Amino acid sequence: MYEHDVSPDRAFALLWDAGAAAPVGAERLPVGEALGRVLREELASLVDRPPGDDSALDGYACHVADGAPASLDRPVSLRLVGRSHAGAPFRGTIGRGEAVYVATGALVPRGEAGEVGVVGVEHAREEAGAVVLTRPASAGAVRARGRDLRAGEVYLRPGDELGPVQVGLAAGMGHAEVTVARRPRVAVVSTGDELVKPGTVPGPGEVYESNLPTLVAEARLGGCDVVWAGNVRDDPAALARALDEAQAAGADLALTVGGVSMGEREPVRTVLEEEGEVVFRRVTARPGGPLTFFRRRGLSVLALPGNPVSSLVCFRLFARAYLDACLGRTDPPPYRVRVRARLTHDLRPDARTVFHRATLSVDERGATVTPYRDQSSAVSRSLHESSCLAVARRRAGRRGGGGDPVPLAMTEGEAGTGEA
Repeated sequence: MYEHDVSPDRAFALLWDAGAAAPVGAERLPVGEALGRVLREELASLVDRPPGDDSALDGYACHVADGAPASLDRPVSLRLVGRSHAGAPFRGTIGRGEAVYVATGALVPRGEAGEVGVVGVEHAREEAGAVVLTRPASAGAVRARGRDLRAGEVYLRPGDELGPVQVGLAAGMGHAEVTVARRPRVAVVSTGDELVKPGTVPGPGEVYESNLPTLVAEARLGGCDVVWAGNVRDDPAALARALDEAQAAGADLALTVGGVSMGEREPVRTVLEEEGEVVFRRVTARPGGPLTFFRRRGLSVLALPGNPVSSLVCFRLFARAYLDACLGRTDPPPYRVRVRARLTHDLRPDARTVFHRATLSVDERGATVTPYRDQSSAVSRSLHESSCLAVARRRAGRRGGGGDPVPLAMTEGEAGTGEA
């Protein structure tokens, strides 16, 4: 038996569990080519960084005790015995009464008789083999060995997504290659007799196909390889052939668009009823109510509604759950981060969880959400003209009032869902 009319949270959990049970394989990549990938190994630093005590500024290193009396009125003169640059350190030590020029990031030589500090170049001047200090040297300007990274310590873990910062961190730890999850393989099958390609002239009752390019672009933007994409007519046999081809192409997840509602010509509904092993059918959400998840001959299939808004919202909130889980992500997905804001006007009460397209603004008073004027799931431009989803949880007998706090699921994937 399958689950029917599940809550959005339950749908998310079922999809996450299904994705986690079907992890994608791993591959080894040069660290510079791993941007956006999900790590599959622990990465410990191979080195200390800095490799020794280094200078936080351009200046002169000396014993703290030697520089302590220095001031504008009573400058201190020390013998200049060498220079230390990044990659070309001074090889000796600093004796009492001596100083060494040190560049920012250069190793600071050890002192022969105590603690060493650095005074900035703006408080010193060189004169005939000596340096004259007008301010005491500070030990705080010396960064200790391993302050940033310590050899053997783990800084990146399986499930971490490698953004620019993480790629740089892995390289800084000395890793030339990293083991990452391979890209999930996705198929997108759009259904509908009414769909025609952009650039042609629509006939009576025909519309341009927009779901297919939208979802293909969304999948690629999310780091997936699209291995099959196309349109089929409202014919169960044609849909079954498309799913066979998607499976043969190695798809980890097939997305169907449309054909899953209660009408007379619903090919997805026919295929899932005749051949599918249904996990859940329908979600108590708007938009996205017809969303259905099933398996056919071992292929996971997520059936998205056909309305443009519904299909994209369902991809971002539910398809991504499956894909993130099969990648092994452990960091909170951006669409699940909870953010609270203030409503500008009432939201209609509903027996379902409603994802209202809205615009987020932030000023000195905090965050404010303005719901989009037309919440029809057929108004695709609303996604372009909105920046977030205001999530109104089912709450019987209560109307969302102006100024009520609401959670946000950013339509661009920057924040997530919560409770109103």
